Amino acid sequence: MALLRSAAMYLPNFLDGFDRLVAFDAETTGKRTPDAEFVRMQPFAWKAPGIIIEVGFVEMLREGEGWRKGETWSSRVNPDGPINPEAIKIHRIRPADLKNAPRFPTILPKVKDFVGESPIVAHAYKNERDFLDYEFARAKVIEWGESAYPEERYICTQVLFAQLFPGASKSLTSMCDRLVLDSSERDDRHGALLDAHMTADALILLEHQLKHGETGAPRSWTAT
Repeated sequence: MALLRSAAMYLPNFLDGFDRLVAFDAETTGKRTPDAEFVRMQPFAWKAPGIIIEVGFVEMLREGEGWRKGETWSSRVNPDGPINPEAIKIHRIRPADLKNAPRFPTILPKVKDFVGESPIVAHAYKNERDFLDYEFARAKVIEWGESAYPEERYICTQVLFAQLFPGASKSLTSMCDRLVLDSSERDDRHGALLDAHMTADALILLEHQLKHGETGAPRSWTAT
């Protein structure tokens, strides 16, 4: 698979040649991912706490010059640890909601299968990348400090939005408001699958603007 070039700016044809993308978002305990050096300094018996508590994936498939949504998948994840109260205010997911949820190693094969060889679309991709890298390392699939997927596999809607709308607020909600995408569901709670859907919707509008100078694509579109 040809890799995307990791760059500060996207060219109009940067998605040409790709037939499948995967939009991804994660909800977390609200804790930051520690760096590899911190982990290596911990006692041998130390057990790294989980951070991801929900994942959401949306498949995007090439259709002519545009895209359509394909399969979606989401799962709650038991982190075996506390959740920051401030994070609960955002996603409304409480520890009791995760009591019977699978641990990340259990869903990891599904994560790898769903992503496959496709580019990964994420808003503020470095956060989502760090969450995945941390959980892959916890599951002993990669070493601490390694990446589950190379940086060139990621497409960042935040970077693309900032390129097209310099100076505009770059949050996911602000981006969707600027693109006239309905983000009202996020007023109540954030959710991994909801945010992955919004990221996918935003990308098709942003790509259209990058190529044609205006966002003439549909404001929303449903899975088929």
